Formats: sequence, structure tokens, C-alpha cells
Amino acid sequence: MDQHSTHGPGPGPGPSDRPADRQAPRPDRDHDAWTTIDELHDWLDAETGIPPEQDLLLRMLKLSEEVGEVAQAVIGATGQNPRKGATHSWQDVEAELCDVIVTAMVALRTLTPDAATVFAGHVRRVAARPRTPPGP
Repeated sequence: MDQHSTHGPGPGPGPSDRPADRQAPRPDRDHDAWTTIDELHDWLDAETGIPPEQDLLLRMLKLSEEVGEVAQAVIGATGQNPRKGATHSWQDVEAELCDVIVTAMVALRTLTPDAATVFAGHVRRVAARPRTPPGP
């Protein structure tokens, strides 16, 4: 996402400023995110016109751009730029974080056609990690 704000500015105290009764929408369980990622990957591959090695590197660099947009949105949501004030909402931050995730998924898919399996295995390893530090 580039400039943002379909949600309007809103400094608010932070992500906890959501009403307690607001529930997150349930994801569409019939839609497979990796199908969309494969479609995006194929579309980008068809449009790129650059060598695959260079395309891979640029997709990795795209992550930095997206993370920068998260930082910009957080600064805007908290009003930390005195010259600009509050320019983003926490919903803008959510959208930017989603862009980071999608961009990372496309980059992983560019690296391997088995991205969904690689990611699922990684998530399983993360889930198996201890949640407390080991004792002395």
C-alpha cells in the first residue's frame, strides 16, 4: 500500500482503543491464502521482464519497503511527527502489516514453489518452541 487512509486519521491511545464488543471478522475458511499468493506470484512473473535472479532479489527488497510503510503508519497513528500530526489510524497499521505478510508470502513463493509446506513446517517449529526460558 502506498499512501493509505481509507479509514481516516485517528490518533487514539493505540490498538486497545477498539470497543470491547468489536469482534474481528472471521476469515473466509473456504478461501486458501496460498492460492491467492500463487496467483500473485504468477501474475508478477508474467509482468516482470527481468531475469529470475534479479526478480527474486527485488521481491526480497520489497519487504523493506513494506516494513517502512508500517513504521510510517505507526508514527502517523501515534501523531509522533509534530509537523504532520495524526495522519493514520490503527486500521491503517493493520492494513500495512497485512501487506508485509502478503509480500513475504510472495517472496517465499518466489524462492520455492513449495512455499505453503515450507511455511507450515516453520509454524510447527515455532509452535513447538518453549514459551519460558530454560532454568539455570
